This record gives sequence, structure tokens and C-alpha cells, in this order.
Amino acid sequence: MSQLLVITAVPAEAAAVRAGLTGDQVTVAAVGVGPALAAAATARLLTRAEADGRPYRAVVSAGVAGGFTGRAAVAETVLALRSVVADLGAESPQGFLPVTELGMSAEALGGDIAVDADPALLAALRAALPGARLGEVLTVSTVTGTADSAQRLAERHPAALAEAMEGYGVAVAARLAGVPFAELRTVSNPIGPRDRGAWRLTEALAALTTAASALR
Repeated sequence: MSQLLVITAVPAEAAAVRAGLTGDQVTVAAVGVGPALAAAATARLLTRAEADGRPYRAVVSAGVAGGFTGRAAVAETVLALRSVVADLGAESPQGFLPVTELGMSAEALGGDIAVDADPALLAALRAALPGARLGEVLTVSTVTGTADSAQRLAERHPAALAEAMEGYGVAVAARLAGVPFAELRTVSNPIGPRDRGAWRLTEALAALTTAASALR
């Protein structure tokens, strides 16, 4: 019986995770790109498992990510202390305003713009992956593509190591279901100007396979 649910965006990430696993204690599902798909699919999978009398004990968002230059290098593994939705808010003459600064109640936000990793789950992953970097992982719906936007994002989030597109969605679904959550990423490219030639997906997926051994 699977006890851990691992959510990835695309099949290549799911295959990389499965390659690092043995046994049947982990279910890996590729659910699509973006926080909305990630949240909806994770909620559905958690609900179905509970209805079948076989609830998952924890859920992990896993996959590749962009790394902030000087904070997380290509092929490094990152464990999220918090998964943060970074582009939910409003523009203003003073710059970006997170949704928490728009006068909305915590109830209207469903909690907060960040979800902390479960302490026990994170501790287990840290013990199994002593070389992993620890920090915030941002969730964005639009991938950062210029040096200016990368700098502004890094300034707004000094503790952030990486950005991806699903973690916060998975985290919210897990939080609402009362299931422990963590996020694990390996870096495929530096955040900034989009240069597909500089991406190292092969190396990042290989690192994801290595890191997935911690999920056993």
C-alpha cells in the first residue's frame, strides 16, 4: 500500500522520481503544469485515497526548477522550508503588492501566501539528503524571463532559492486535507533571461533520480 504521494508536473519528472525508488510505498503522479492543475489533481487524489480507506500519510511536490544565481546552482537539490506563491497580488506605482497587503482577510486567502513544510517530513528528507540546500521555493504562474524581473523577485524574497510552478498548489491541497507536505526540487537552469541552450535538464533529472531515493 502506498503511503506517500509524489506530485510532479510532467511525465519526465515522474519517470526520474520512479527511477530512484524501490518497492510500492510511493505513488508518483504527473498532473500537469501550473498551480491550479496541481492543486485540483492533488486534492482529487487525496480525497479518493481517503474514500478508499487507504489515505496517504504525506505528499511531496517534486520536479525541476529554476535556481536563483548565487543561491542554488544547476543540478543542486533544494528542499523547501516554505512554498510561497510569488505572483498572487497586484501591481502598483510602488511595485508589486502581495495579496496579503490588499486588505483581504486570512479566511479569504485560505490561510497565507506560504505553506511551511511539515517539520517531521522535512527533517527526514534533510537527514537523507544532507547536501540539499534549504530555503524557500517560489511558485509562479509566469516563469521569470528577464534579468530585471529576476532581480526584483530575488529582492522581494531574500530566502528563496528556486522557482517552479506547482509547489504552492500541492501545498494548499495538502493543507486543506490535513496531510503533511514537503517540496523537493533539483535545479535545471538559472532564473533570468530565457536561454534554453543553457538549461541542463538531463543533469537536473539525474539529480532528481538520486534525490528520490530519500523518498523511500
